[in-house]
Amino acid sequence: MHLRALEPDDLEFLYALENDPAIWGVSDTLAPVSRHALREYLAHATADFYVVRQLRLVITTEISGPAVGVVDLFDLDPLHQRAGVGITILANERENGYARRALEWLKNHARNALRLHQIYATVGTDNLPSMRLFEAAGFRQVGTRKAWLRTAAGWQDAVEWQCLLGDSASI
Repeated sequence: MHLRALEPDDLEFLYALENDPAIWGVSDTLAPVSRHALREYLAHATADFYVVRQLRLVITTEISGPAVGVVDLFDLDPLHQRAGVGITILANERENGYARRALEWLKNHARNALRLHQIYATVGTDNLPSMRLFEAAGFRQVGTRKAWLRTAAGWQDAVEWQCLLGDSASI
């Protein structure tokens, strides 16, 4: 597993990923994304993390291998040195350990290169694979937000996960 920056050649991969209705519920998406919008996004994707307050990396099987997912840091708060984490793996590539290894790399990068104090994730209570992932990656469950996520079936609670990146790398 390797992580790399977004490339213009990732347009079709991102188009397929962002337009998969099966993941819209976990990505706060309500409508398809156009290729034009994604081209614009890719044109600015290499901007400084502290300027755009977001970092998206492509997860690949090998250095020049095919993309299997993405991992994001978003909502950077420079004052409090924290950012949210999101991760999406293509359905046919799940359960191969890519997400776990990507989170480990991201934790090290957030601590050592970006100098963040903590990263966090919000996970719907029905997303058991993500809950297992964040727990295995050293995140701690720190609370539950009631009726936090609106779904087709109604309101759903969300679990908050937090990872302090100090010497112990977790709380």
